[in-house]
Amino acid sequence: MSAQNNAYAEMPGNTQVTEEAARFIETVTFHGIPEEAIRIGKRCMIDAFGLYVAGSVERSVRILADEAREFGGREDARLLGGAQKVPAPMAARVLGTAGHAHDWDDSQVSHDPAHIYGLLTHPTIPPLTAALVMAQKMKPVSGRDFMLAFLTGFEVECKISEWMLPRHYMQGMHSSGTVGHFGAYAAAAKLLGLTGEKLHAGLGIAASFAAGIRCNFGTMTKPLHVGRAAENGVTAALLAARGYTADPEALDGPWGFMAVQGGGASHEKLSQGFGKTWTIMNPGVSIKPYPCGVLTHPTIDLMLRLVREADLAPEDIEAVIVHAGTNILKPIRYPIAKNHLQAKFSLPAALAMIALERKAGKREFSDAFVGSAAMQDMQRRISTEFDPEIEAKGFDKMRSRITIRVKSGGEVAGWADERYRGGPENPLTDEEVEAKLRSCCEGVLDEIGQDKLIARSWAVLDMDDAGAIADLLQA
Repeated sequence: MSAQNNAYAEMPGNTQVTEEAARFIETVTFHGIPEEAIRIGKRCMIDAFGLYVAGSVERSVRILADEAREFGGREDARLLGGAQKVPAPMAARVLGTAGHAHDWDDSQVSHDPAHIYGLLTHPTIPPLTAALVMAQKMKPVSGRDFMLAFLTGFEVECKISEWMLPRHYMQGMHSSGTVGHFGAYAAAAKLLGLTGEKLHAGLGIAASFAAGIRCNFGTMTKPLHVGRAAENGVTAALLAARGYTADPEALDGPWGFMAVQGGGASHEKLSQGFGKTWTIMNPGVSIKPYPCGVLTHPTIDLMLRLVREADLAPEDIEAVIVHAGTNILKPIRYPIAKNHLQAKFSLPAALAMIALERKAGKREFSDAFVGSAAMQDMQRRISTEFDPEIEAKGFDKMRSRITIRVKSGGEVAGWADERYRGGPENPLTDEEVEAKLRSCCEGVLDEIGQDKLIARSWAVLDMDDAGAIADLLQA
């Protein structure tokens, strides 16, 4: 990493990231958003709406919903999974956690070789959650204003994440939980119409709220990071609207968020500015085909290809060896997954699903399936090995290769495609995105409900009351 960091230094004293973020939030208009950004934004919405539904029945989300239900309070927005309304921040906590509960939400893309995969955010859930909750509190909010707020938050979140040094993630921070605060805040602030000192103060409040550490990957608390980002972003906007104060330059300077949590920012990138090019378009966003860490996806696709081409049944497989670098092997850390949360960060678990079922979806990423005897046995046949040649190629791509030893003799082997499925170079089709929503909703929302949710998403700009989407997420 040392050679890659030569282009970076700590935050200079004259940066104006906070000022530029505030100016962008305040002045950006719907007509200033490129049509392509809106098109991709609708795809991200469809993806996220399905994930909210899927997450609504997760135990982690039910616990949070029970807490919110018993806590009670002002009836701002609908509590996911029921008819009761609760204060906006608590509604956002539950909804945001549901959106990330399956680790299936989209991923920000970067062309910076220093930004290893995993460093960047899951950009949609924090701002979309904040926009949907605040649209209910402030109803009616038009579909255009709703989209504007969502994409404003998306852009602010992604640019901050892109500009920060890789140290932020490398030292153990979870970017979606930390930087996600600013995406949620920007969306809420846009709908509230915050300006001037109040808008700056809200960024400062969000900066002090921002938290989330990677040791909690593979537990309920990992998706809670994103739920808290949504909750705290909404809270920061509501407090700022009441006149609560904070440092007006909290993203800048030696004690600002970017320096304290990330060691600074890229001097070269700061000139990109907010909204000059929209991150959702360039470098883009990836929509995940599998409900697990994106670092595993090319390897899963490779395993599926090898199993299909050789027509391997589970009983044919003696051993599977995955060769990869530290960018994959360190964060994807569970050698044997005992539950679905650990399986999201386990190559043996994901590949065992493919070996057994030739798919890895919501059903396979369940405690019952992961804990089954067949899964536990197959995982023990799969191992990972550090590959120095792959490591030497760098971390700009998710590189891996697989060797499958067959019981009858011989081997099947191959390299993962660096143009990973779901990424901007190999995106899911609109039909595949819709199919993903349907798979997320299976067992929770019937086909008629799925049809309504998809149709409303594509036609969101025509809505007079975008907050009504919350009603479509309920069984």
